[in-house]
Amino acid sequence: MDRTLESLQLVIARVLPHRDPALVFKDLNVVAILQEFWESKQKKKAILPSEGIIVYESLSSLGPPFVSYVTLPGGSCFGNFQSCLSRAEARRDAAKVALINSLFNELPCRRITKEFIMESVQEAVSSTSGNLKDADDPSTSIGAYHYMLESNIGKTMLEFQELMIVFQLLHWNGSLKALRETKCSRQEVISYYSQCSLDEKMRSHMALDWIMKEQESPGIISQELQVALRELEEVRKAGHELRFYKEKKEILSLALSQIYSNKVTTSSWDDQMSLALHGYR
Repeated sequence: MDRTLESLQLVIARVLPHRDPALVFKDLNVVAILQEFWESKQKKKAILPSEGIIVYESLSSLGPPFVSYVTLPGGSCFGNFQSCLSRAEARRDAAKVALINSLFNELPCRRITKEFIMESVQEAVSSTSGNLKDADDPSTSIGAYHYMLESNIGKTMLEFQELMIVFQLLHWNGSLKALRETKCSRQEVISYYSQCSLDEKMRSHMALDWIMKEQESPGIISQELQVALRELEEVRKAGHELRFYKEKKEILSLALSQIYSNKVTTSSWDDQMSLALHGYR
């Protein structure tokens, strides 16, 4: 633990040289420090300002505890894990979680290397009772995982996670299974979707898929949304990266809103959402 803290302080000294590494996490202005950290990274990479915006989102609430999310450039998302009595406190807590993860992501051990790939593939083989020989065959799940890691060698784990979010959602949505049935190879699917960003168009397509599922199994969207909300809360309170769970919530909410917009003209969307999720709380 002491070595990790020392490594984080070295990262702070390198990226934010005018800050005291020992005081960064105690500074109440952690929102500004997080912004400064990412601006420093963007200058080094010559990223356009529009591509490096940090976005904060506070959930509407009549009273505490308040919840705040922060989305980093690239899409990684974190939230406050403490019970916060004000929106400002929740925002600071979310920023602190994001800053710790951003700094930790700069450590050499968080970068994809040949050694990391070898260890990860061996772990995957052990957890799935697979065969290490499958790592050289992209048509197998182990081989596809190996191929994705090899394709992203040199990137950090947060960068790799940002790429994986698309495939996680495609798997959850059932799209990967549908693609396999069309005889598309895993390598073709990976190559294609590695170039795709998770934007409003892709979210809309996934929402449409869920609307079609709803027609076949009425109530499935509300059930999935309840699960997604529980998962999102659990992951947020654990201080983990939560974009996958937040995206699931957004896609399912979009699907529900489109269904109700066709059926309801007098009641508000908030009333319909509360009705759909009556069992969640």
